[in-house]
Amino acid sequence: MTANASSTIALVPGALAGAWVYRRELTPVGGTSTPALTAVSVLGGALGAGLLLTLPTASFSAAVPWLLAFATVVLAFGRRVSRALSTAPGGSATAGMSARALLITQFVLAVYGGYFGGAIGIMMLAVWSIGLGLDTAAGNPMRIAQVAAVYLSATALFLVASDALGTPPILTAMLVGGVAGGFAGAHLARRLPARFLRGTILTLAVTMTALYFLRGREAG
Repeated sequence: MTANASSTIALVPGALAGAWVYRRELTPVGGTSTPALTAVSVLGGALGAGLLLTLPTASFSAAVPWLLAFATVVLAFGRRVSRALSTAPGGSATAGMSARALLITQFVLAVYGGYFGGAIGIMMLAVWSIGLGLDTAAGNPMRIAQVAAVYLSATALFLVASDALGTPPILTAMLVGGVAGGFAGAHLARRLPARFLRGTILTLAVTMTALYFLRGREAG
């Protein structure tokens, strides 16, 4: 719990820095507005943080590698599946998740983000890819903004209800790294070709999936 809370707190400034860099490139996702999507992310993140403070994490941690593996596969093939569904007999070129379905799904993802947070941004991109046919590069600015909203609300609870502040040197080092990485990463991502950015994010997703499985194997 302390590790999850500390990492979430440390990533907030970096996520906010990235969202600031992308502030002029934020466009609505699906049929819902950005304020509505952000409000759902804030509520879900707070609820997830509350669950982390009250429930054991062992069983959920065991499921994370499989969730991440599924998200990685969806991220890799989601747009193709979405296009195939929209052009299939009975489908529509504009088929996709409704605004209500998108908000419900975002809330579930935000709860996960506040509770555990591992690769939450990758999972968001995977859902938007298969549910909306959204390109990874096009969805990246909103992904960063929504991750920031999830982490911000979770952090508000962790700061007053967890012992994450018990190791100031470690937390400070993580905060510095988070800000530097969030700011530099967002600037770099804006300059990368869309194809290269998609490849980079997918490579990170595959790497994180492998590392989560290895960690679970070592723990077992």
